[in-house]
Amino acid sequence: MTDSSSREPPASEEEAVDAIVRAGPSGAIAVAGIATAIVVALWFAFYLFVFLPRSA
Repeated sequence: MTDSSSREPPASEEEAVDAIVRAGPSGAIAVAGIATAIVVALWFAFYLFVFLPRSA
């Protein structure tokens, strides 16, 4: 059985959530940037190795 007096007050929980939200998006932005870079690199590779040789 948990004692309700051992729980933190809601204000500190809100502060903890705010800290998590502030720190959270950096990893997601990094993953999105890497995925975008991979897609752009594949597009350039396809363009250079497939489209250009066919047009020459």
